[in-house]
Amino acid sequence: MSVIAEIIDTLENKIGKLFLKIKSLEKNNQELYIEIKNAAVLIQNQSQEIEALKTQLETLKIANALLGSDDNKRDTKLKINSIIREIDYCIAQLSD
Repeated sequence: MSVIAEIIDTLENKIGKLFLKIKSLEKNNQELYIEIKNAAVLIQNQSQEIEALKTQLETLKIANALLGSDDNKRDTKLKINSIIREIDYCIAQLSD
């Protein structure tokens, strides 16, 4: 076998190995992409759940204050005052 034929064989082997490596990396990349998409969906769902729980917590705090809980009376009064100001603002906007 000539030197040129050996070089060609070596190059063909290396190209074959590189091709397999590329295919493997493409598959791995696709798997990681799917994993990232799944993680993004999970994060979005958890964020929505957190927001729902925050709303629920705020509602519970107000309910406790209305039931006579001393801990949250001040917060409830502030929240009611804030809502009243918002209603007054809306009424003023409607009057214009």
